[in-house]
Amino acid sequence: MDTVLGVTYNGGVIIAADQSNGRSILTYQTNVDKIAQLTSHSMMGVSGPNCDLVSFTEFIAKNINLYELSNAGTKLSTHAQANFARGELAAALRKGPFQVNILLGGYDEKTGGSLYYLDYLGTLHKVKHGAQGYAQYFCSSIYDKDWVENMTEEEALRIVAKCINEVQTRFMINQPNFIIKKVDKDGVQVVSFGGDPADT
Repeated sequence: MDTVLGVTYNGGVIIAADQSNGRSILTYQTNVDKIAQLTSHSMMGVSGPNCDLVSFTEFIAKNINLYELSNAGTKLSTHAQANFARGELAAALRKGPFQVNILLGGYDEKTGGSLYYLDYLGTLHKVKHGAQGYAQYFCSSIYDKDWVENMTEEEALRIVAKCINEVQTRFMINQPNFIIKKVDKDGVQVVSFGGDPADT
């Protein structure tokens, strides 16, 4: 029942995710951070069971860091990071699949901001905007109507706010808190959150 939203704009990417952690009929937490920072200029919004969310994001982040350390400081582009994550999801399919669906966003000096859609089956597609979870049913029309090329960060944040409002208004599952992060030339930054992830 997770929600992950992603929007590209001129100079960066915004990813938003709900902060609820639940199972069966119970809600355990409402301050989970489902957007993992992979590098200084990339992040991954993940929907799925909390155990897979944590283990997969940490596995990808640590391996990207290991690659950089092993190759004289060579940094993987966002495109390369997305393909590495896709490869690991595909390899795990016949061993112990990760039940995660992902929006991976990053910023590169040459290409600017980029956003990639991945699912648990190893599908990978570069997108301008996207959603994971039931939010897809509520937000696709908002993206189609409001998203335009070379939009500003403020315009992208307004689209995300519309999507969050639509999910909170129409979706039968309560998702009271959302965390929003952006990545641009200055790196990954938290824009806002409903429940403080540091409050344990």
